[in-house]
Amino acid sequence: MTIKTFFLSLIFSVVAIQLHAQNARIAVATKDYEKLAYIDAINIYERVAEKGYKDEDMFKKLANSYYFNADFAKANKWYGELFALNSDQEPGYYFKYSQTLKSVGDYEKSNLMLEKFNEKSGNNKVSEKTQSDYIDQIKLNSGRFLIYNAEVNSKFSDYGAFVYNNKLIFTSARRISGPSKNVFLWTNKYFSNLYQSNIKADESLSEPSPFENEINSKFNESSAVFTKDGSTMYFTRNNFLNGKRGSNDKEVTLLKLYKATMQDGKWDNVIELPFNSDQYSCAHPALSLDEKTLYFASNMPGTLGESDLFKVAIHDDGTFGTPENLGDVINTKGRETFPFISEDNELYFSSNGHLGLGGLDIFVTSLKSLNDVQNVGEPVNSKQDDFAFYMNTQSRNGFFSSNREGGQGEDDIYRFKEIKTLNTTCTVSGYVFNKDDYQILPNAKVRVFDNNYKLVDTIESDDKGFYKVDLDADKVFYVRYAKQDYETKEAAISTSSSMPINMPIYLEKRLKPVSVGSDLASTLNMSSIYFDKDKWKIRTDAEFQLQKIVEIMKDNKGMKIEIRSYTDSRQTKDYNYTLSNKRAKATKDWFIKNGIQANRLQSKGFGESQLVNHCSDGVKCSEEEHQANRRSEFVVLSID
Repeated sequence: MTIKTFFLSLIFSVVAIQLHAQNARIAVATKDYEKLAYIDAINIYERVAEKGYKDEDMFKKLANSYYFNADFAKANKWYGELFALNSDQEPGYYFKYSQTLKSVGDYEKSNLMLEKFNEKSGNNKVSEKTQSDYIDQIKLNSGRFLIYNAEVNSKFSDYGAFVYNNKLIFTSARRISGPSKNVFLWTNKYFSNLYQSNIKADESLSEPSPFENEINSKFNESSAVFTKDGSTMYFTRNNFLNGKRGSNDKEVTLLKLYKATMQDGKWDNVIELPFNSDQYSCAHPALSLDEKTLYFASNMPGTLGESDLFKVAIHDDGTFGTPENLGDVINTKGRETFPFISEDNELYFSSNGHLGLGGLDIFVTSLKSLNDVQNVGEPVNSKQDDFAFYMNTQSRNGFFSSNREGGQGEDDIYRFKEIKTLNTTCTVSGYVFNKDDYQILPNAKVRVFDNNYKLVDTIESDDKGFYKVDLDADKVFYVRYAKQDYETKEAAISTSSSMPINMPIYLEKRLKPVSVGSDLASTLNMSSIYFDKDKWKIRTDAEFQLQKIVEIMKDNKGMKIEIRSYTDSRQTKDYNYTLSNKRAKATKDWFIKNGIQANRLQSKGFGESQLVNHCSDGVKCSEEEHQANRRSEFVVLSID
C-alpha cells in the first residue's frame, strides 16, 4: 500500500528505540526504523528473532512494522511474542494486539485484550461497545451487499473510488506513462497517482488511464472528490506544490488537501487548503450534500486517537472556517479515516477503533444525529482492511477497497450491489390501556428521553390508543406515558436495529373507587405481604407495602379493615390455622405501632383454607409457589 499506509502509519506513536547497541544487525534495523523504512527493518528484525533472540523492544518494533504496513497476521505473531515475554504493556499495545487477533479470527482473546486496553486507558476507551456479543450484532447487519472484483485492479495497490462525469476516478501505484515517480521509502513501491476508467453502457469499466498531469505529480495523489457541477475538485497529495516539497521538523513529507478548478476543459489553479500544516496530515476529502461542508481525516491537534474525522465550513466566498472534530461518538483512540457522504445523508467511514472484524472496518451513521455507529457487516467487511466506501444511492451500486485475501494486488477495488438496507433505527410501538378494565386510552402523551434523560421526542397515542416512535438503534431510552387522571408510567427500552419492539402499556387510574368488601392490596395492585416459612414476623420487604395501607387509613379516618392472613399447605390444618392467626395479629400490631387505632382493625387467620394455586397437601411445589399462599389481605369492613 502507498498513500493509504503512509497516512495511516504516520499517525501512530513511534516507540523509542532501546535495542542493545552491541548487536550490529539490530542497530542497523533500528536506524532504518527511525527513517520509517519499515521493509528493511522487518527483514533484519525477523531474521534476528527467528534465531531465538527475545527482546521486548525488538518485538515491539517488529510487530509495529508489520502493523503499520497492514500485515496483521504477521503483526499478530510478534505481538504474541511480545506479550508472552511481558504481558504488562502500555495501553496502545493491547489495542493493536486486539486488532491483529481479530484478523486471525481469535475474537475471544481479542475481546480480552480490548478490555485490558479499556482498563488501562481509563476514560479514554476505544468504544463504549465492549460486550462480547458484538459479533452477533455484526452478523445481523451482514448480507447487505453482493460484491465482486472491479475490472481495473492491478498487481499494485488500487483503492479509493469516486464517480465523476461517468468515469471512475481511483488511486493506483501502478506505473503507466505520466509524471516520473520515485520509489516510496516505506514500502519500496512507486508513489500513487489518480487514474480514470470510463463506465460503459453495460456498467463495465474501460482500461484505466492516468488522470490529468496538472493533478498528478511525482509524489502521492489520492482520494479525489468533485462538486456536482464539475467545476471543483478536492484531493489528497503529499506536501508538494509548484515544484516545491515541504516537510515537518523530522524531514518527513506529510499529506495535505488541495483544491483545483476546471478552466477551459482542464483542471488548473491547484491550491492547498488553508488549514493544512507541515506538522500534521490532512487527507481523504468528502463533501456534504449541499457542498457547504468538507469532511476529512487528520491527526491535527485536538485529535482523540491516531486519526480522527473532522469537518470544516466552505463559505460562499470560497474561504474556509475552522476545522471541527466530529466528537467521540465517531472518533476513538484508534483510526477513523476515508469519510463518504451518501445521498441518504449518511456518513460512511473506516475505523479500527469501533468494534469490527479486523483491521479497518466500514461503519455508517446518520449525519442528522451522529449518535449511532453501525458496522455494515460482511461481506464488505473482512478480517483485513476495508475502506474507501462510495455508493450511488439511486442505483444502490458502489465501490469499496480492501486488502483481503484473493485479490489481484495489495489493495483492490471491489464493486457492490446493495440488496437490503441497513436499519439504523428501531421502531417502538404498542397500545395504551386502562389497567383496570383493559380499555384503550386515546391521546395518552408519550415522551422519550435518552440515557441522560434529555428529551428526544413527544407524541400521542391515536384515537385507537396506538403509538409508534422511531428511535436510534443500540441505545437505552426511557419512555414516559401520561394521561390525565392516570398515574404516569415510565419504562426503560433497549433498542436494536434487528427487530421492532412491541411495547403495550397499562396505565392505572390515579383515583380508584374503594367499597366495602374491597381488598386494598388488590385495588392498589400492591405486592403481596409475604411471610417466611413457619414465621409471623413482619419482613422488611413487607413494611414498604404495609405503609401504603397506613396512609390510606390516615386519609380515610372512618375506614375499618379486616386483616386476613393465609398459610401454605405444609404442616397440619390446625398448625396452619394457629400460624395464620399469629400472622394476622402481628400485622395488626404493626399497624397499631404505626399510628392506626386498634378499634379500626380486625384480624383473622384462615390457615390453608384458601390456597391461590394447586399446592395442596401432597402436591410437589417449589418454594416460590408455596410462598404465594403465605399472604395477607386487607378487606374494607366499613367506610363512614
